[in-house]
Amino acid sequence: MSRIGAIFNPYTHTPDEFHDAVIAAERAGVPELWIWEDCFRQSAFATVGAALAWTQALRIGVGIAPMPLRNVAATAMEIATIERLFPGRLLPGVGHGVLDWMGQAGARVASPLTLMREYVPALRGLVAGERVTTAGRYVTLDAVQLDYPPSTPPRVYAAAEGPKTLRVSGEVADGTVLDSGHTAAEYRSAIAAIREARAQAGRGDDHDVVAYVVTAFGADAEARAIADVGDKPDPAERALWGDPAQVAAGARRFFDAGVDDVVLLPASRGDIAEFYAAAGEVARITAGA
Repeated sequence: MSRIGAIFNPYTHTPDEFHDAVIAAERAGVPELWIWEDCFRQSAFATVGAALAWTQALRIGVGIAPMPLRNVAATAMEIATIERLFPGRLLPGVGHGVLDWMGQAGARVASPLTLMREYVPALRGLVAGERVTTAGRYVTLDAVQLDYPPSTPPRVYAAAEGPKTLRVSGEVADGTVLDSGHTAAEYRSAIAAIREARAQAGRGDDHDVVAYVVTAFGADAEARAIADVGDKPDPAERALWGDPAQVAAGARRFFDAGVDDVVLLPASRGDIAEFYAAAGEVARITAGA
């Protein structure tokens, strides 16, 4: 089923604004609010826990938390604890992290692909309640098993962009988070690579594809959306704008390309509560289509 979400952007809004933004998103009927953990801004799991405690129905996606910064057992504990407290409302994702930032933190790895290939299966096993033993280049666990795994483990997402990472995400993760700034054709190509890798790995289960899309509502929406896309060719194919009905209609091209969850990334200028109000209407239109 096609889904609509929205984003709280830590570059245009501070942690001090997060509480009111979360409340506005739930009141507006936004089904999913996605956050991410860029160094050195706001913590992913502390943010998620607070947001879920403040709300009743809103799902929170982490797209993403950097793998190099955390031992996989600690990440599994975070996910399991949050999932047990707020069942079915967490969408956890991990990724490489920006390499320069990982270097600043003393956590840069020589092979991010190897780390993902080792980390994500171990994380999925731990949150599923398995006893995990592995001795890899970066991930080493000796009969580690969570005492309190969630009764239903959530999907574990991985962020991917380049062709090699797309394939690894398809092989090892339950879903993939794709960054903004791409056309529907580019998403289609990325999703094809993910599906091919899954087939070759013998993964027959569903794989959820999340795509961030720059979006603007209200005055000067087209100009604001295109400006945020930057100097890429065909910018109008990489963004959404207009009233909620127009945005919902425009999102269809991304759904048709194979995206399961179009997550609306607010263009830089604009009131966040007004954005979530419009995003909630887009979600209702999409759900009723």
